[in-house]
Amino acid sequence: MLARFDCMTDSNRKLLSGDEAIALAARHAGIALGAGYPGTPSTEILEAFSEYGGHAQWSPNEKVALEVTIGAAFGGARALCTMKHVGLNVASDPLFTAAYTGVTGALIIVSADDPGMASSQNEQDNRRYAVAAGIPMLEPSDSQEAYDFMFAAVEISERWRTPVLFRVTTRVCHSYTVVRPRAKAEASKAASFERDIRARVMIPAYARPAHRRLRQKLAEMQEWNETCPLNRVVEGNRSLGIITSGISFMHVREAAPEARVLKLGFTYPLPMKRIAQFAHEVERCLVLEEGDPYLVEAIRAHGITVKGKAEMFRFGELDVPRVRRILKNDLSPEPAKPPGKPPQLCDACQYRIVFEALRKRDCIVAGDIGCYTLGVLQPFEAIDSCVCMGASLGVGLGLRHVLPPEQARRVVSVIGDSTFVHSGISGLVEMVYNPPPNGHVLIILDNSTTAMTGHQEHPGTGRTLQHEPTGKVVLEDLARSLGIRRVHVIEPHSGTGEFDRLLSECLDSNELAVIIARRPCILIAKQLKQYEAQRCECPSAPAGEPAAAQVV
Repeated sequence: MLARFDCMTDSNRKLLSGDEAIALAARHAGIALGAGYPGTPSTEILEAFSEYGGHAQWSPNEKVALEVTIGAAFGGARALCTMKHVGLNVASDPLFTAAYTGVTGALIIVSADDPGMASSQNEQDNRRYAVAAGIPMLEPSDSQEAYDFMFAAVEISERWRTPVLFRVTTRVCHSYTVVRPRAKAEASKAASFERDIRARVMIPAYARPAHRRLRQKLAEMQEWNETCPLNRVVEGNRSLGIITSGISFMHVREAAPEARVLKLGFTYPLPMKRIAQFAHEVERCLVLEEGDPYLVEAIRAHGITVKGKAEMFRFGELDVPRVRRILKNDLSPEPAKPPGKPPQLCDACQYRIVFEALRKRDCIVAGDIGCYTLGVLQPFEAIDSCVCMGASLGVGLGLRHVLPPEQARRVVSVIGDSTFVHSGISGLVEMVYNPPPNGHVLIILDNSTTAMTGHQEHPGTGRTLQHEPTGKVVLEDLARSLGIRRVHVIEPHSGTGEFDRLLSECLDSNELAVIIARRPCILIAKQLKQYEAQRCECPSAPAGEPAAAQVV
């Protein structure tokens, strides 16, 4: 097993980011289907997988993407599901049960964590998910390992018939290192469904023995991990031993080249015998990890004496200077980072008109995740909450239900088109099902793309990941189908006052209202015109119908 370490060739070196390396390995490992939702720092994986010739698609959200890939793996195919760390929260429901059902073909779930919150609302450490769900976890340190470990993940997944969590971080995803790919790529496995009701239908009678099987698998994997080549020792002075994983290994090698290092690549279930032996062989043993004290807590729980980093280093990314401070136990205040240029909405962005109108009306704005989150900054300061994808509707409705009427009538929910499809539709259903007594106003900022993560497609654009025509969810038709009487589509223009008047009308109506502010993102307006031309020219469209049927 894991013979891939002998299959590399020096004749074909490539400079790849970690995301690109994962994508190339997925293609070479015979992954038949890749699905996900765009989110920094994971977005480029599926885009690169598609460019390499793989079958890749954007799903409405991460839960759906994982369910699609579970289905593919039930059919015996190899599948890849990608998302950023908070996306795994959305996908956690199928994740936990898929650990019970197991899979037939390989299922690799990439969680791209964002320590330091370069583009996220939190810096949760998704290593905890492997433990909670009971699935094995691999953590590469650079692009070469991102490539190599993908093959290992496929082998582990198929050997134990389990999903595998492939955990990377921003620095691994976006850093470029040399990769030596395999000399020969693998062909995709032929998919074929075999009925196994007791394994896949998780009623309590079948789930109870499935849980026992899961724990037995984990025990077997832990024993196998004791000699797994994904973990390795870098020899050095035994006065200092460092246990580390992921990108932290790179920082350790530069900050303490003289130290003896146990580099862990298979980080759940952990090889505790090997860890104990390593700790016994060095005079001082330090666990150095980015984020939560996941490793140090697990190791100490087994009675192994190790030291961890101080609490102050739990926050943000690690780098070489910070690692040197940890090694010296330097707890003095860290130097302040130089201020960067604050982000701002583009000068010609339609959102400016919307936020100016919201500020004039002194609205209480429940915001959401996307470019429009920048409306919280100057000169607008027009967003009062931002929790997670799709939360603007629920939060806004909650405020409307409890605030006194004079405040409740000022509450507005603001969400983007991609985020609305991702997880705002259920909030719209809530709005119809439990309407506040003084109504509510939802503004959907429709710029025909998923702009914040790099202009990816979504079901509301009517284009696939490859920008080809497909079925389209029409937002206004969806809202009307739910019985909302006030549904308005408007293209905001500066100086006309049209949007201001429409907003005032809806707020004063005391009814449920949906305003769709539709105007293509200025950064890709030219490309969007080209895509729409392709839609009109699509030869596969039935006669007398648009090239891609608009569906709700």
